Amino acid sequence: MHARLIIIGSGPAGYTAAIYSARANLEPLVLAGSQSGGQLMITTDVDNYPGFPEGIQGPDLMEKFRKQAEKFGSKIIDTDVTSVDLSVKPFVVRAGEDLYTSDSLIIATGANARWLGIDSELKLRGKGVSACATCDAFFFKNKDVYVVGGGDTAMEEATFLTKFANHVTIVHRRNKLRASKIMQERAMANPKISFIWNTVVTDVLGKDHVTGLELKNLVDGTTTQVTADGLFMAIGHDPASVLFKGQLQTDEKGYITVKDLTKTSIEGVFAAGDVKDYRYKQAVTAAGAGCEAALDVEKYLNEHPATDAAKIQVTN
Repeated sequence: MHARLIIIGSGPAGYTAAIYSARANLEPLVLAGSQSGGQLMITTDVDNYPGFPEGIQGPDLMEKFRKQAEKFGSKIIDTDVTSVDLSVKPFVVRAGEDLYTSDSLIIATGANARWLGIDSELKLRGKGVSACATCDAFFFKNKDVYVVGGGDTAMEEATFLTKFANHVTIVHRRNKLRASKIMQERAMANPKISFIWNTVVTDVLGKDHVTGLELKNLVDGTTTQVTADGLFMAIGHDPASVLFKGQLQTDEKGYITVKDLTKTSIEGVFAAGDVKDYRYKQAVTAAGAGCEAALDVEKYLNEHPATDAAKIQVTN
């Protein structure tokens, strides 16, 4: 199947790109993934997305994005892309046994928060366990919360949480922080922040919402239980860019490098959202980037005639 534009990914960036490109009559093909919708699918209350003063559930918001993209003519397939070949024109995208070609690509595969990898953490995601303080801090007014991490992100998350929470405790597996000196000093000077060193979270307690944590001291091996209203992961994100490794230019962390906001190192390939954004990681900024990418694609395709897909020889 050939399309003038293929969009890989289906979070706010991918769906917004689909809306704008479909309205430009580009008839985009969206390869949404088997679990479409991005990180908002594991977010319960979203109250900072413009236009929803009463708030909205993350999955409900993504369903509205999807319906709007389909309304304008986007074709959306819930399939996982398994490989891409950006060395040929048209570009080749494979999803299992299915093969697609396109004259342009928008990569909106997002980034994945790093988690502890324990069952109770998974069970309570969106119920007191979060990986985004700026998204969820509002729901922890006057609560006692914990942050896992020791880098700049953890210090930033903890400091932001103090605007709402009663107290924030940072749990770090080492006896010193990796954060920059200024971030360390800022956090340590904040009377609402305290630290637990040489410790990891081994269990998240609670049935329908976080009520406490089990902590293990890595020096003496002892475990303790503490009461907690929330747990925030701040141990980093990994951009979902493995598919493009060795083909597109990325930074040392794997985020796709862009110029002029969306253009990657290969002409005709554009990136939007968290896969290229290591800083903001917000639904609204991802949506804005999806719009930018779609407008850039429209300009690119107007300047480049359609590729005759029949001329390309694709090897299995």
